[in-house]
Amino acid sequence: MEVERTLLKKCLAECIGTFLLVYIGAGAAAVTILLAQGEVWRSDFSIGISALGGLADWLAIGIAFAIAVAASIYIFGHISGCHINPAVTIALWTVKRFPRKDVIPYIISQLIGATLASIFFVTIVGRRAATVGGCGATALFPGISYAQGILNEVVITFFLMLTIMALAVDERTPKQFAGLIIGLVVGGGITTTGNITGASFNPARTFGPYVGNTLFGGPNLWAQFPVYIIGPIIGAIIAAFLYTHIAELRA
Repeated sequence: MEVERTLLKKCLAECIGTFLLVYIGAGAAAVTILLAQGEVWRSDFSIGISALGGLADWLAIGIAFAIAVAASIYIFGHISGCHINPAVTIALWTVKRFPRKDVIPYIISQLIGATLASIFFVTIVGRRAATVGGCGATALFPGISYAQGILNEVVITFFLMLTIMALAVDERTPKQFAGLIIGLVVGGGITTTGNITGASFNPARTFGPYVGNTLFGGPNLWAQFPVYIIGPIIGAIIAAFLYTHIAELRA
């Protein structure tokens, strides 16, 4: 008989899972910037991970995120569903795959986990992780408008949510490799579009490093935060509804 898990335990799983995602993924981005310190960057507007440009950089960061996502899913998927992303939580609620009463607790837990990850990372690495590495925060690259940034986040999150719906939500599909494939979709999206918006997919992933920068003297990027709320949420909701319709998925 399956044991009913309390909301507190599920929220703790979401907090730790998001911590893992941001500490390893955004941490890899911050370390990549630190390693590149001393190079002449492309633009005075290069802040956060918009200071990066090489495909090898983004491949490394994408792999780090892929590992973090896959690990979190295999560790916590059976406990909380391992959303580790407010956009995923909201999208599942809109298609009646997640209870409304748990939405806010899940999102708060995800934001706390992401924030703690950035704080711990700077505490361990030093303030340079914020002042130079920007805590691995996502940012619009030079020449990318707000609208372009939002559209990019819509597209990449759309494909992530389609994958989640097919492999994690749809009970008719095998689950053995779900975590690996979902992680690879994140890694692929980061490698391909990291040089556009930093490829967040996830409001919590952006929120934690932004708070870390605010606390430790890193770049102030809050004016761009709506890009990483609007884009991922819209993309995730569209994907959830589309998959539910195409696959005739019942709540």
